[in-house]
Amino acid sequence: MTLAPDTLGPTVCIGEILVEIVATTPGNGFTEALPLLGPYPSGAPAIFIDQCGRMGGAAAMIGAVGNDDFGLVNTRRLERDGVDISAIHVDDTLPTGSAFVRYREDGSRDFVFNMWTSAASQMRWNAATEALIARAGHLHVMGTLLMRPEIWAIIERAAGIIKARGGTISLDPNLRKELKADAEMDARFAKMVGLSDLLLPSGEELEVAAGVSGKEAALERLFSLGVKEVALKEGTKGATVYAPGAEPVHAPAFKVDELDPTGAGDCFGGAYVACRRLGMTVPQALTYANAAGARNVTVRGPMEGAGTRAELDAFIVSKTGGR
Repeated sequence: MTLAPDTLGPTVCIGEILVEIVATTPGNGFTEALPLLGPYPSGAPAIFIDQCGRMGGAAAMIGAVGNDDFGLVNTRRLERDGVDISAIHVDDTLPTGSAFVRYREDGSRDFVFNMWTSAASQMRWNAATEALIARAGHLHVMGTLLMRPEIWAIIERAAGIIKARGGTISLDPNLRKELKADAEMDARFAKMVGLSDLLLPSGEELEVAAGVSGKEAALERLFSLGVKEVALKEGTKGATVYAPGAEPVHAPAFKVDELDPTGAGDCFGGAYVACRRLGMTVPQALTYANAAGARNVTVRGPMEGAGTRAELDAFIVSKTGGR
């Protein structure tokens, strides 16, 4: 078993909590009035932990929202889906973070963010954080957050405490080469990889995480650093799990009509981590993870399609005929 059992304590995710507001028509940007839908609860860490909770895993979130309706949209959704929100700070000064999204004709996206000048920037190590981390069994980290020194300080401290009590760590690199801006960021990222039991990369992120070119060389390097399992997301090809000394395990993608791709990778990760911590085999966890990612893109809104285990079972049957 790669990850600490669910009974040790909840999976904790640290990071931004936002609302997402989506343009209903394709086009470029927001330079004119246009119809919008939302607010939807969002933020990559929040999507991940929501799917983890919906899957039936013990789950908790560390972040911050404003004392406003957008904050309530998020905290109510997370709490409804079984996520412990005791360490989400409600800030009385700054508004909840937001992301306005519009899809272009080619499928790419334009964003207008208010993230680090919003309540999302107010994450702090406080009594509530301390109490949660003291009973946590697993930490999930998003690589992009390592760029924020104040969040890195929380992640590093939490990782040490959780590891010391026998817990485990997973990392979604979520990081492209162009974003690795300086030596300090490189050092944080390398340390995080070295602490991680499970990696959840997509495409080139495997090589970025390893710091070497070529899939086989990257896997060998990661295993030498102590990584025990790599779940490689391969888009329409599905996903493959690699572990030292074991044959790769592949699961094909589910074919769906994509409405909104935002959050697919986060739902994949949330389902996979929850399933592994609940004691499922790699093939079982991988099938649920692929189903979670696929189901989510069929619904507008970044976490609106996150499925419970029963909903994912029904989705799998509908796509496979029960095979």
